[in-house]
Amino acid sequence: MGVMIFAEPRYAMAELEEGDISAQLSDLAELRRLCTRIIEDRNPSVIVLIGTCTTEIIKMDMEGIAPKLEAELGVPIVVARANGLDYAFTQGEDTVLAAMAARCEVADHVPTVPAALPGAKSHAPLVIFGSLPDTVAKQLELELKKQGITVSGWMPSSKYQDLPEVGPNVHVVGVNPFLSRTASVLVRRKKCKLINAPFPIGPDGTRAWVEAICQSLDIEPQGLEERERAAWQAAKEYTEILKDKTIFFMGDNLLEVSLARALTRAGMTVLEVGIPYMDKRFQASELQLLIETCKEMGKPLPRIVEKPDNYNQVKRISELKPDLAITGMAHANPLEARGISTKWSVEFTFQHIHGFTNVKDRTCSSW
Repeated sequence: MGVMIFAEPRYAMAELEEGDISAQLSDLAELRRLCTRIIEDRNPSVIVLIGTCTTEIIKMDMEGIAPKLEAELGVPIVVARANGLDYAFTQGEDTVLAAMAARCEVADHVPTVPAALPGAKSHAPLVIFGSLPDTVAKQLELELKKQGITVSGWMPSSKYQDLPEVGPNVHVVGVNPFLSRTASVLVRRKKCKLINAPFPIGPDGTRAWVEAICQSLDIEPQGLEERERAAWQAAKEYTEILKDKTIFFMGDNLLEVSLARALTRAGMTVLEVGIPYMDKRFQASELQLLIETCKEMGKPLPRIVEKPDNYNQVKRISELKPDLAITGMAHANPLEARGISTKWSVEFTFQHIHGFTNVKDRTCSSW
């Protein structure tokens, strides 16, 4: 989660010192002291207690402590367990959002939303989940507004108190492929209707994402072909560079399938897609779009390797010699020493890779 501060500094982090490891201090007193200082220094709208391996080992009862502190200090306190068993660092965001989703108010019937355009019909409420910088979130809202769609709320919202109402008639859609746990909470516990769509990464993904939302809300999409075509045209000088170049994803952040699909559309040949963990239900539409894109572009379908063995991957990279390898920071320097150009996968978590806007800059930075 720490890398998200590069995207937008919406939150600050604080941690308990090593004294609590001995389990001789009072967990309640220590957390009260820390939370009190946070409130004095930051005046937050919410405090999230993130459990790590250490809190699991010493059996810290955060779920029992949080309600007491919330009542005492008057600030919402959410518990999210990130105990080191996640496959990818981006799942830290999923853990926190799932905890927040569990706290969303449920209404038996959330009223329909007025259309964003004059003359258009009202539609069911739409909630988007996933962390994006405000500028990117606004761009996606404007794209939906062009279709007459009003966004009822985002999760997370800028302030915790503005978390949207959810319920059986609320349609929800994610913006990143690593949010499957949040999707499960919204569907199973809050009874929302999940829109299973490709993710708005790259012009092709953005078009498919908006089309899926329109279909779910019974709205006829307008002008998306032109929007996608214009976005690719704006980046033509860079896609010409990418054309027929090869790329290899080692697997680090769960964005790999979406990035592979977008770069295939840009003209690249994807040799392999390594991914730490694959939730085929949540990424079903994205996987299908990857298959369709490879067929349309006349490119071979890349091998998708879940939880890859890095030693064998490095051997395959040495044999295939891709023009670019997307890799975690630990493998970048060794690969560079072997003559393989690399890009850190973590950078994609704070670059603006969503939507139609600024695709020219994103395509350049991706290369």
